[in-house]
Amino acid sequence: MDPRIEKVADVLVGYSVAVKPGQKVMISGTTAAEPLIKACMIKVLQAGGHPFLRVSLPEASSLHYEYSSDEQLAHIPDPLKLVYEKYDALITILSSTNTKELSEVPPEKLRLSSQASKGLFKTMIERTAAGDLNWVLAMHPTDAYAQDAAMSRHQLEEFVYGACLPDPDDPIGYWREFSTWQQRIVDALDPCNTLHVVAPNVDLRMNIKGRIFENCDGKKNMPDGEVFTGPVEDSVEGHVKFSYPTTYQGRRLTGVELWFEKGRVVKARADNDEAFLLQMLDADEGARYVGEFAIGTNRGVKRAIGNTLFDEKIHGSFHMAVGAGMPETGSKNESAIHWDMVCDLSAEGKIYADDALVYEKGEFLIGD
Repeated sequence: MDPRIEKVADVLVGYSVAVKPGQKVMISGTTAAEPLIKACMIKVLQAGGHPFLRVSLPEASSLHYEYSSDEQLAHIPDPLKLVYEKYDALITILSSTNTKELSEVPPEKLRLSSQASKGLFKTMIERTAAGDLNWVLAMHPTDAYAQDAAMSRHQLEEFVYGACLPDPDDPIGYWREFSTWQQRIVDALDPCNTLHVVAPNVDLRMNIKGRIFENCDGKKNMPDGEVFTGPVEDSVEGHVKFSYPTTYQGRRLTGVELWFEKGRVVKARADNDEAFLLQMLDADEGARYVGEFAIGTNRGVKRAIGNTLFDEKIHGSFHMAVGAGMPETGSKNESAIHWDMVCDLSAEGKIYADDALVYEKGEFLIGD
């Protein structure tokens, strides 16, 4: 086993969700993530926790969509509800062996499934905001992710572990120091009332008065590296064309553009699969509003690989999520979807807070 897998497991269990004796922890992933799932299970046991493994099989998701009725797609198993309502921590490991598995699933089926899961997602974010639930999302490299990134498997492994373990000798110590640095950025942005983002193909204004910025320091995602908030729901105005492809429910879209008026997406287009984009935006009333605005800060993530977990952390980028916001930021937006889309700011991008320049060409001018 690659020794870095055990180090990632140590970070996930000992730092990200910080398992304590007696806590109940669900570890989810596919059979392709067997080494990391086992390593996490051992770490949870060593910490005195109670691991529960939820391991899925290849192609099970596509078979579920193919053979399910609408009633079956809307069904949420009671044991899964119990986990989200009662467990102390969730460790989810992305480990797909076929990232295009759901490409042929009709959008209406995906939308129905998303709507059915809205209650679980709401429970998760509410318990997270209350401090009752810790969770983290990570990736175990697979051939499928390597193909999406146009990399070899070895190159992807170097990329993933480089982003998660910048200091392999003391990975937890690194993330603690990173958290301290990034908190200074959060402290500088929190008192601000407005943001204005300007770049080629971007001109966005939003109100953040009374909203809180979150320090994403490895406690929810691994790798991490972003600061985010939830804009006032009816405040976003302007236009953005996202630089990088965006993936949602197995669909990969390029050239996505959104136009906002009074916080709502009033026009949207994409180079491909535009009908899917529009159907997701019509999933419910909250789907056309912005739940999250974030700035990526991970210097180890220098390029897009077609996976949102990494792409949204690109140093010198910002991303927005249409749909559900996080209550800890003050966001009130509720939706069945949360779709992140990423835009480059490294060449000519600027961000103004209360009309003062705070970010230019991928670098913060505050927080030092």
